Amino acid sequence: AISAAMDRAITTLRAGPVRITTPDGTDLTFRIGNRPFNKQDGDASAERMKAAKVRVDREIELPVGVLRVAPLEDSVNGHLAIPYARLDGAIVSGITLTFTKGKLTAFSATENEEALKAYLDRHGDPARAFREIGLGFNPRLAPAYGALPYFAYGSGLVRMSLGDNEELGGAVRGGFRRWFFFPNAKIEVKGKPLLVP
Repeated sequence: AISAAMDRAITTLRAGPVRITTPDGTDLTFRIGNRPFNKQDGDASAERMKAAKVRVDREIELPVGVLRVAPLEDSVNGHLAIPYARLDGAIVSGITLTFTKGKLTAFSATENEEALKAYLDRHGDPARAFREIGLGFNPRLAPAYGALPYFAYGSGLVRMSLGDNEELGGAVRGGFRRWFFFPNAKIEVKGKPLLVP
């Protein structure tokens, strides 16, 4: 059932453009084009491995639940709002990252902005590039006690990240990767909501 839901979402997402918003201020648009999707649906069969398109397709994770894709880099535009994050040991609050054609063109934070700048500077160009989108589909993985389930694999959860996306068939290199989680994101394709079970 999760695999079938992912297939329906893939068809919808490819029709793009895709827009992701959050109450905190995220407003990001992008297109998928012909980029491969990675389906973490638990299928580790030999037949599935023969059809692998990118490196991460050979990593079948349990529990199941995430659909991953690296959007076309030059199509990523808008703002990524992160309420708070621990960056190299420092807590930074009220982060806004602005992307133009997949590259970070501005950033700000309401608290500890100098730590955000130091983090970006320390990790170089990959830290200033949009990496991937992960959409959770597993209805049995629900947030509990203030914690998100296994890297946002739960139904309706969203993960977005910065950095190297070679393993997903993207064009960003450099080895750096950083994930951020968005439990209250809204996804629209051509102005209509994407329905995730």
